[in-house]
Amino acid sequence: MLCSGNDAAVCLAENVAGSVSEFANLMNLKAKSLGLSNTNFESPHGLDSDGHFTTAYELALLTDYALQNSTFLNIVGTKNYTVTINGYPKNLSNTNELLGNLTGVYGVKTGFTNGANRCLVTSCKRNDMDIICVVLGADTKNFRTKDSVKLIEYAFKNYEYFNIKEYVNNYINTWQNNNSDFFFVEKGISNEISLKVDSSLENCPVIPIKKELIPNLEASISIKSYLKAPVTSSTVLGTLYVSSNGNNIAEFNLYSNTNIPKSRNI
Repeated sequence: MLCSGNDAAVCLAENVAGSVSEFANLMNLKAKSLGLSNTNFESPHGLDSDGHFTTAYELALLTDYALQNSTFLNIVGTKNYTVTINGYPKNLSNTNELLGNLTGVYGVKTGFTNGANRCLVTSCKRNDMDIICVVLGADTKNFRTKDSVKLIEYAFKNYEYFNIKEYVNNYINTWQNNNSDFFFVEKGISNEISLKVDSSLENCPVIPIKKELIPNLEASISIKSYLKAPVTSSTVLGTLYVSSNGNNIAEFNLYSNTNIPKSRNI
């Protein structure tokens, strides 16, 4: 990976799966499991091929997954490494020109083919913000470097992490306190519904938001007040929206914290 060894990639593929084509099948199964619907692999090295493609966004998703592997993380963050071949040392240098030259960069990978031109996926962390930058199709290495630096600096200058979980939970608590008699459950044993947000809020409690949008954040709930029993904790009751200046920032499904069965007296 440090020196973009396509021959090594083929060797690994053949040893792992028996052939390049079979290894590509394994790659596509992994891509499918990660939800990469616009990605298809035909080789482990990525040389030009009509059926071999992906997108900038899905490369970012794939990178985010790969960086969770400590071995991968260590390799892409290594600037130089010396291996011994037939008793002779050989120095391998990372082809990522930003590694060691731009504050916070700790990976990930360069790429080049005649069809794709110069490409670079960069991971960079400063303070508590961790980003992945993808540049594809640059005409030269210089353009690739400049565009990557511009995107990275723009992201850190204009975005900051925002505690969306705290914001949403505070809004829901306030909303419920002001709407204590909002729900009516036809044929239910109770009308008391305590709202909860779907698990995506727990999985991603903080999100990057453009700094200029934060002062104008607004939350709203779209939900029906009239419901029919039974109401279960898996039933989507409505949606909570977070927006700024009329632009949607995030949305979450709302559920009931408790099950409300039908009343036996009806």
